Amino acid sequence: MTTHTPGFDEEPDYDDTQNLIAEPPHPVNWNLLTATDLEQELLELNRWVDWLRHTYGLPASVIPPYWHRHPELLWELSALHLHWLCAYDPDQNGSAPLGWHRDFADARQRLRDWVTASGTRLDRDRPTRQTTWPGESPAEHAEETAITDRDQDFVQYVLDEVHQRQEAEDAFYASIDERTGEIHDHPESAQGG
Repeated sequence: MTTHTPGFDEEPDYDDTQNLIAEPPHPVNWNLLTATDLEQELLELNRWVDWLRHTYGLPASVIPPYWHRHPELLWELSALHLHWLCAYDPDQNGSAPLGWHRDFADARQRLRDWVTASGTRLDRDRPTRQTTWPGESPAEHAEETAITDRDQDFVQYVLDEVHQRQEAEDAFYASIDERTGEIHDHPESAQGG
């Protein structure tokens, strides 16, 4: 029995840049995406990162399986993806891909640095350690977990992140007074409470 997971079974052809995207490339601010856009962008970035690691034979020391669970890797790979989209745009000049490859060499070193600092590996992962500044509460000790099924974890990660973002959107819209359009500090005050 096979199952179909929307957005995971359709593989784009990254060698065909003519049909890759329907709109011009644009920077992705992961903090400001709606739940729907977050899902789409994560799925697209995941497909591209998978293509990248296979095409260039990148080891887990550059792109580890749980890159998606580390914001520093997510932002770096997202920026690299945007740069690639722009460099291989059909309207770009012929030397743009060479510039991308030069910048890709620099990005690989940064990715190695991020992976080393984060503590994620091929077979295990832990949240990136945070430095506690004076006056802050000590950070919780992060336990390592074994990586047993990367794709299953990615699907669950996307579902969790989209759900969390949707809850935040719903809470925001619930805080808006329908009559005045003002935002209330407490959602229950928008409901007359």
